Amino acid sequence: MASSLAVFHASFLVILLSIACTNAQLYTSFYSSSCPNIFSTVKPVVQSAISREKRMGASLLRLFFHDCFVNGCDGSLLLDDTNSFTGEKTANSNRNSVRGFDVVDGIKSAVEKACPGVVSCADILAITARDAVVALGGPNWEVKLGRRDSRTASLSAANNNIPPPTSNLGSLISKFSAQGLSAQEMVALVGAHTIGQARCTSFRDHIYNDTNIDASLAAERRSGCPRTRGSGDGSLAPLDLQTPTSFDNYYFKNLVAKKGLLHSDQQLFSGGSTDSLVKAYDTDPSKFTADFVAAMIKMGDISPLTGSQGEIRKNCRRVN
Repeated sequence: MASSLAVFHASFLVILLSIACTNAQLYTSFYSSSCPNIFSTVKPVVQSAISREKRMGASLLRLFFHDCFVNGCDGSLLLDDTNSFTGEKTANSNRNSVRGFDVVDGIKSAVEKACPGVVSCADILAITARDAVVALGGPNWEVKLGRRDSRTASLSAANNNIPPPTSNLGSLISKFSAQGLSAQEMVALVGAHTIGQARCTSFRDHIYNDTNIDASLAAERRSGCPRTRGSGDGSLAPLDLQTPTSFDNYYFKNLVAKKGLLHSDQQLFSGGSTDSLVKAYDTDPSKFTADFVAAMIKMGDISPLTGSQGEIRKNCRRVN
């Protein structure tokens, strides 16, 4: 009897430990011993890049989004194409659009000098996204760490999983739901469009073909984005008319005024199920920032590689 009880207790302990390990795959103090200076190493490189170009803050944040939405937050977006490998950088939502890879290279170089072979590129993206938001006046949060880097990427998954700027509300909700994110979390996360700019190719259809857009905004944007495709494709316009280099809630104020730059932006406030959320974030900036932080942390938990999975890349652009 005593022997059976001991076996039961041992088995129960194994189960508890297994549950604990599962819940603690990622945690904020992951590098406290192996790389205690990780945050102080990353932050100045991010700040320097943003001081040179304010737009870079939004670009660095976007890298984390586009990485996590393709087979989880595993650094796959950072892999360059090779003769035998096609990565995610040429996907429809990434081609001529995602940027900041050189900044990530600089961060990785600094981190490798401080702690060689310890910190993953996937974790660097997570830290960098937080630091970029803070550098532009947004909220701070503790970043959960412990991700490892993938040895593969998926062009097809990038094409299928990342919502394009032409997305309707139903498609946005569906694509975020596929990542385990609710409609509320989707609206909060898309609030990242309070910073950054978009290319003419991303908003051309909205300013010429949609009716749920402020007429003066449409006219202003048409002057720099001709209807003819191939003309002015790379022209940029701010996603947030008011404060495109400050992380705040003006993005939602613009949506209420029908001044969303992208078709997918204005879909959040166009007589649909997310109108009330947009109104809430319009009137209560603290609610937006709190929900944004919670959603960012949850997004960072999407399918991480941990333990012995994947690798710690020496160079974020290629597998070891």
